[in-house]
Order: sequence, then structure tokens, then C-alpha cells
Amino acid sequence: MTTALATTPETATDKDWWRGAVIYQIYPRSYQDSNGDGIGDLMGIVQRLPYIATLGVDAIWISPFFMSPMKDFGYDVSDYCDVDPMFGSLADFDAVIETAHQLGIKVMIDLVLSHTSEQHPWFIESRANKSNEKSNWYVWADPKPDGTAPNNWLSIFGGSAWQWDARREQYYMHNFLVSQPDLNFHEPAVQEALLDVARFWLNRGVDGFRLDTINFYMHDEQLRDNPALPPDQRNANTAPAVNPYNHQEHIYDKNHPKNVDFLRRLRAEMEPFGAAAVGEVGDSQRGLEILGEYTRGDDLMQMCYAFEFLAADAPTASRFVEVMDEVDRVAGNGWACWAFSNHDVVRHATRWDLAPGAQRMFATLIMCLRGSVCIYQGEELGLPEADVSFDDLQDPYGIEFWPEFKGRDGCRTPMVWTPDNQNGGFSDGKPWLPVGTEHLHLAVAAQEDSPGALLHHYRKAIAFRREHPALSRGDNDKMRANGDVLYFTRRDDDQEIFCAFNVSATPSDFDMPAGNWSEIGGELGAAHVSVDGKLHLGPWQVCLALKAEG
Repeated sequence: MTTALATTPETATDKDWWRGAVIYQIYPRSYQDSNGDGIGDLMGIVQRLPYIATLGVDAIWISPFFMSPMKDFGYDVSDYCDVDPMFGSLADFDAVIETAHQLGIKVMIDLVLSHTSEQHPWFIESRANKSNEKSNWYVWADPKPDGTAPNNWLSIFGGSAWQWDARREQYYMHNFLVSQPDLNFHEPAVQEALLDVARFWLNRGVDGFRLDTINFYMHDEQLRDNPALPPDQRNANTAPAVNPYNHQEHIYDKNHPKNVDFLRRLRAEMEPFGAAAVGEVGDSQRGLEILGEYTRGDDLMQMCYAFEFLAADAPTASRFVEVMDEVDRVAGNGWACWAFSNHDVVRHATRWDLAPGAQRMFATLIMCLRGSVCIYQGEELGLPEADVSFDDLQDPYGIEFWPEFKGRDGCRTPMVWTPDNQNGGFSDGKPWLPVGTEHLHLAVAAQEDSPGALLHHYRKAIAFRREHPALSRGDNDKMRANGDVLYFTRRDDDQEIFCAFNVSATPSDFDMPAGNWSEIGGELGAAHVSVDGKLHLGPWQVCLALKAEG
């Protein structure tokens, strides 16, 4: 290993940098290949950081680049404190940190703490017998008298969450792939080992963590069966509709109340560094409630995101109101991080069947919401979901449920930088996933030369958010809907901004609230307000207005 960067807690500056931040997610396998092997890498990220800086984002989140057999593409870790050679080296990661910080960009990394790879030395030792030092580091259980699994828990990737192991003649738990055994957070030594991992990366200079499956860390020690979920309550946000995982209410295999005790310990480690975390809450029934639990106060996580706006159906004005009312009810003292796309769901341009005007409206809208924001690489280009054939499929999730669920490869295809070759400027070799031919005309270079391109709109929307503290860090009044028009007011100190969005392709008329309002956001296509306060919103149009003092 190389020597860690000389980063100390004393170098921490604004500890609230995360509040209202715009975070750009990088899926490193697919961002930029620097050595021609067809796989994106850390030096590729270094190469493209100046482009990221032009977007005006506050931070990047890098999906896993740790040592891994790559059965789940890095989310199966075999060494938490080293870089997999396909991505480079620790020295390359140091270059990412140094370059990003020089450009004023924070660096967050994806920590996968709930489970490891079966090839992790901890698991190899744990499965050897029932008496070794790490025998209790994973979730082991005896079979029922008839030899079947200990209970009815299911894996998100299909089938039972239990796998028989002949070495110990016991089952081990895996919420995901069979090759991803779950760590036992009820074992104090496990928690300490994972806190050591966090310390390693904090000392190396990271500014925070994205915490994968944050509500999966702990399980019910009594191994009680999950109750069945009535068909009318099944929600396919966490798992695809064809997955029987949706048939259970997951109250015992995750969402353990003692999970917050570990999160407090993790926050204490981050605090001296001014580091922040955003947790992924995977739960279709209690996602927002857990978001509130995990971000309430100053000793837990700074941010979490649930799956409400990663759902299949495009949110209507009334749906936004419904979600935000629930946030106010169960997470009013917490802090959400909003996203429309990421590496696990169909890109929202396709998922919601968005016309160009709708893409602009949603880009502006997310930048006006209270909370922080994650945008996923290529979202700023308006990339649709790529069409990946079964023969090219890499994702085990898609292979398992094909063709009803085609997996996650369609949102993970390589980033397109230039339109003049079949690899889109991503690699000089054969890409690990084919570049979507439908993406080439949307490449960065093509959009840079087109003043009206979506890429420029994202830059303007991010800049607009940064320029107005009421949007990035302010409070908001109750969100309301008038037909297809969503509207609300954001406030911070003396700044008050009225926001209205036509969440439809049908024009709408609207009356501005009383007050002396001046139009802002013209660069975002915001509508004009008539002298009598009447507002005409065209399809997918927005209105942004600043209230005059006094």
C-alpha cells in the first residue's frame, strides 16, 4: 500500500457543506477508461474531473472500487482498504482526492458495510468452523429439524436469504447474492472492524460516504419469520414486481431499532473530519420514516434517500405533495437527499417517458426541493436507458429475472464523451458493456456545441440553486398542487422564492400569491408573470419569483 495522505481532523472547514449540496454519482466501471482495457478506472475519473467541475456540483460519489471478485460489480468487497487493480491503485485514488480538492469538489465513496464477498478473509475464516476467532462475524444459524432454512427470509436477488454451508453444517444469511454473506452487527468486533475501515478512508482524505443499504445492517436475533404483505400493499420500489421479496413485510430481516447505535458511532468518527454521509434506505413501506429516524438530530447520519422518486411511475403534482407531506410528518427534523436516477434503476428519461421539455422541468424542480440532490452520470445529458441484449448482459439480477426484469445494465452502460466513434470516447478497447448507439448523438462534445442542449440547462439549474440560499439550505412552506401545477415557497433569512411547476404537457393558468414578486430564472425558461398576477404556464414550464423586501 502507498502512504495515506496527510489529512487530519484539524483540516475540516464547513461541516455543513453537505446541506443542500449537489452530488454527482460516478459509476467508475463506466465513466472513463484510461488504459484501454474497456473498464473505467480511477485515473479516468481524474481525467474527467475538470468536466465535472464545470457542472458546478459540490461533491462526487464514487461507486465501489475496492478489491472484489466483481460478482456484483464491486458491491461484494473482498478488501475494504485497497483498490481493485482493474480500477488502479491507492496512489490513483490519492490523485482523485488531490485533483478533486484542487477543483473545489468533495469526494464521497460508497461503503458497503452490510455484507462482504464470500472471498473476504473474514468470511473464509468464519466459515472454517464454529470455534474460530471470527466464527460469529457473519449471520449463521442452525437448520430447522427437517433441515430447511431457519426462517422465511428472502433475498432481494431471488430465492431464500439462507445458504447451506457444509463446513459448519449451518446456514448463513445473504440479503443479496449467495456470494454476499451478511455481517453480524450484533458482534462488537464487527462494528469495530468496520469503523476501522471508515477511519482508513477518512485519514486518506475522503469527505464522506454513501452508505449502501443502510437499513440492512442488523437482523432480528430471534430470527422470527417476516409476516406476509397483502397484495394491495406490495410496492415494487425496492425490488422488481416479479420478485417474491415484495410479498413480505420486512420487519425482522432489516430495520432493526439498534441500528441507530452503530450509526451514532460512525457519525462520531466522521465528525472531527467534517465528513458527511448519505444513506440508502431500501424499504418500500417505511422508507421515509426510516429516513427520518436515521437523520434526526446531530449525532446520526446527515442525509438519507428513499425510493419514492426512483419509482416506475412519473410523479404527478399531487404525488409530490403526498411525498413531501409524509416527509414533513415523519422526517421534518431530518434531511433528505433526492434523486431521480442512479445505477440501480431505469434512467428516468426512459422510466417516465420524458420529452425534452419535461427533462428540463424535472431538472429545475429537483434543484428547488428542500434537501440535498444526487444526479447520476449521464443524467445531465438526458441519456435514455440503453437497450442491452441478453447476450451482452452482465448483471446477475437481470439474468435471474429476464425478460420481465432486464436488470441494471441499461443504466450502467459507458458514459458518452464524443459522437465520432462507436465507443463514444469512453475507451480505446472493447467496453465491458456496449455503448448505447442511441446515446452517441447526446455525447458531451455534441452538447457543448449546442447552446440549447440539456447539459447547459443542468449547469444553469445547479448554478441557480447555488446562487439562492433559500433553495439550497432554506425552509419551505407546505407544498401544494392546483391541478397539474405544483407550487411552494422557499425561505432563508430575508430571501423568499416562489416556485411553481407545470408537471404536465397541458398548459395551465395560475394565480400568483399576494406580494411584490420579481421574476427570476429566465435562463431556465421560467414563465412571465402578468401585471395582474396571472401566470400562464406552458407545457412543463416553471415559474420562479423573488419576493421584494418590505
